[in-house]
Amino acid sequence: MSAVPPSRASRLVVGIALAGITLGVVMLGVLHLVDPTASISPVRRTISEYQLTDLGWAFNAGVLAIAAGSAVLLAVLVRDRLAGPGGDVLLAGWIVGLLVLTAFPKHNWAIGPSATGQVHRMASLVAFLCLPIAVMLIAGRRGNGFRRGPAGTAIALAGLALLWFVPIIVAMARHRAGGLPWWQAIPLGLIERGLALTEIVALVLLCAAVVRRRAPVPERAERAEISAHADMDALRP
Repeated sequence: MSAVPPSRASRLVVGIALAGITLGVVMLGVLHLVDPTASISPVRRTISEYQLTDLGWAFNAGVLAIAAGSAVLLAVLVRDRLAGPGGDVLLAGWIVGLLVLTAFPKHNWAIGPSATGQVHRMASLVAFLCLPIAVMLIAGRRGNGFRRGPAGTAIALAGLALLWFVPIIVAMARHRAGGLPWWQAIPLGLIERGLALTEIVALVLLCAAVVRRRAPVPERAERAEISAHADMDALRP
């Protein structure tokens, strides 16, 4: 079945999704500027470090706002038949990963590794891997009527997001070969922030593609054929 063209209700709901995502990003961005989280190195320390401070509630609220906005977007994609097989599951994986990592804080290395920290790490990995693949599958799906601008840029950024994993993989391989611990060999905080920002921008562009999409080509062709038959019928005696 072809995807339906955007309705006023769909545009409104996608706007709500964008508002939630934007609110979450702003909240996480503010944590870089206010005490006590401003003292955390954005180059060496991951974003999840904020969760272990007195402003941990703000970190969780920001992540949950992004998850909520993503869930609203997913609802539109499913309703308008835009996600397709795989895209909806992977986008749901991104959302679930965000929810889980807020419920299970990262390792507090002042105390030592923990089971919750391991769950947090796996949830983060699932979320960061699922989103770019979901964006590529959804934005590149035929029949959605997406304009090339926002959809193409979303796909490109999703591919770039996956490339952020390359230095991590290389650092891990060198660590196994006897090198420095992988989290010390690279600017982990900077890489994670670059990855997160790239993925969020790709997600926002996917929202833009949903709002600005045209009626799918098959539907336009079908309407043109119906119109041509009507014209022919009108010419008959």
